[in-house]
Amino acid sequence: MRLARFVTPALLLVLVPTPRQADRPDDDPPSRVGRLSFLSGSVSFRPATVDDWTDATINYPLHAGDHIWTDADARAELTLGSNAIRLAPQSAFGFLALDDRTTQVRLSQGSLEVRMRTVGDDDSFEIDTPSGAVSLLRPGSYRVDVDSTGDTTTVTARHGEAEVTAAGSAFPVHAGEAAVVSGGDSPSYDVREASRPDEWEDWCANRDRRWDDSRASQYVSRETIGYEDLDDNGEWRDTPDYGHVWAPRTTIVGWAPYRYGRWVWVEPWGWTWVDDAPWGFAPFHYGRWVYWDGGWVWVPGRRVARPVYAPALVVFVGGRNFGVAWFPLGPEEPYVPAYHVSNRYFRNVNVTNVNVTNINVTNVNVTTINYRNRRAPDAFTVVSQEAFVRSRAVDKSVIVVPRERLDQARVVGSTARVVPDRHSVLGRPDIMTVRRPPPVVTTREVVVRREPPPAPVPFIERERALRAHPGRPLDETTLGTLRRQSPPARTTRLVRPAVPVATQDRPTPVLRPTREGLPPPRALPPPAPAERATPAERPDRAGRPDRAGQPERSESPRPARQPAERPAPAERPAPDERPASKARPQPQPTPAEKPAPPDRARPDAQPARERPAPDERPASKARPQPQPAPAEKPAPPERARAAPERRAPKGRAAERDTTKEKKP
Repeated sequence: MRLARFVTPALLLVLVPTPRQADRPDDDPPSRVGRLSFLSGSVSFRPATVDDWTDATINYPLHAGDHIWTDADARAELTLGSNAIRLAPQSAFGFLALDDRTTQVRLSQGSLEVRMRTVGDDDSFEIDTPSGAVSLLRPGSYRVDVDSTGDTTTVTARHGEAEVTAAGSAFPVHAGEAAVVSGGDSPSYDVREASRPDEWEDWCANRDRRWDDSRASQYVSRETIGYEDLDDNGEWRDTPDYGHVWAPRTTIVGWAPYRYGRWVWVEPWGWTWVDDAPWGFAPFHYGRWVYWDGGWVWVPGRRVARPVYAPALVVFVGGRNFGVAWFPLGPEEPYVPAYHVSNRYFRNVNVTNVNVTNINVTNVNVTTINYRNRRAPDAFTVVSQEAFVRSRAVDKSVIVVPRERLDQARVVGSTARVVPDRHSVLGRPDIMTVRRPPPVVTTREVVVRREPPPAPVPFIERERALRAHPGRPLDETTLGTLRRQSPPARTTRLVRPAVPVATQDRPTPVLRPTREGLPPPRALPPPAPAERATPAERPDRAGRPDRAGQPERSESPRPARQPAERPAPAERPAPDERPASKARPQPQPTPAEKPAPPDRARPDAQPARERPAPDERPASKARPQPQPAPAEKPAPPERARAAPERRAPKGRAAERDTTKEKKP
């Protein structure tokens, strides 16, 4: 390809040591974010690390912990690669988790619509509501509604397939169906035919058509966030030096990239550009800019399946007696993050525009690269440090600096060495009063199937550490220390597990059908103690729990066979007679069946004496066992324990024929 040139020799120079040298891929930031792509009416936004609400603005990048509130007559659209989430009026929405493979959101009130175009084998998309957790298993269109009380959740699958989890059980929702889950600790459910789409869903479908017919998808991946807005706001051209480029339509004389917007502080990336233009996301977080044929054009570079998001692809320069200055990176010029990344991340974030064969994050000297845009017309933008930190509109804050002084300024890297404040996080120069959701909505718990990550450390507790390294986000070690020092109330998630753990004081709740004829839900095993600290099980595309850390027998629920096998518990007396005849105490089978109901509640109280795995059902099948126990008391303890161990395999064999399929 025409862009496939070798990097300049300067790229092979050794950079002075920085904290970015550790090659730890697990510490890399996510390669994607959410984008506020459409706003109508009064839409409010609360960043993850502060308690203040502010007006939401177009193109703001969203990540785990951020919240959105749409007031009456308001709508909002969020995009995540090729997928979109749309919010109806009076909806309270937030991200619990968002990374390369996981999308986990909370909806504590209101309505959202999801258009999911792609889902990988390892991807997880979960919508958590006060009544249950909704897992989207296949590409399609879905709608979720939560009433104002939070007691009822309705899940509609227009296309695709979903699974609803509540009270330790799960049931599917197929295309054309709508499921209703009501109640709190003891919920009930119903599945019926979906009603026809209303006016709001028709609006969502119209928004989808812009994506489906996009010409830009010929030149960039559909996972490039914001690609769908390029066609209506510019034109594609073919150039001899840079391949396909995109030129924006603008009436502004002397327009230049990274000038019409503002800077905000978004961790874990740090200083992030938020553009004012409705198309201003993809060209400022992917690709490069170059001055060509009398104007600026965007060079997307080589097409890849999932390009890596960058906060801003610019170079900052520093000098005396002028504020903060920058210019855009050009083709073949590497972006060297100021945040902590591995060599793999560094190559991936540059692969579309740079030959990454010979570069690592530690062998690029950004101060010696011959940047082509440094000499381009109107490439430099300069503002005061106060305007930069307080997120003022850049085009209204530009400082005119003589060209010779800018030519003499030294390159400082991909971030400004400036400490953020609360205005930087909110993305507003002034703290304002805005519409916000009622307190009962913001404090409402939601049911989660997948345990979300810890809540972000509040910005007020990060400030001192951020001053130590101006312009550089905090690393995971520092954040871990701050998290341990934070008050528990600030780091507690308002969530409760969809698969609760039964205790003596509180029995396990049961998901009940509201009418006869509904397929029974699939019971899920409670999480093991070691799994509670890690992400809980999640369904894959086939609707099965994730294989990571799960027993082999729990991975094949076979939902199609469940309805026929579900009545097995009612027929337990017949199978019980076989174990009873092998278990010696023949005189007791008939009396033993009367105390069976109390016995069924006993396994929860007996795990200390008997092994938990075989106890739950074999104990109920071989119920004569508890009664001969007194007669065997004089026997040595080893002998008393040995008997259940010999019978356990037989109990399991019998269970495999009758009740195994009930377990997921």
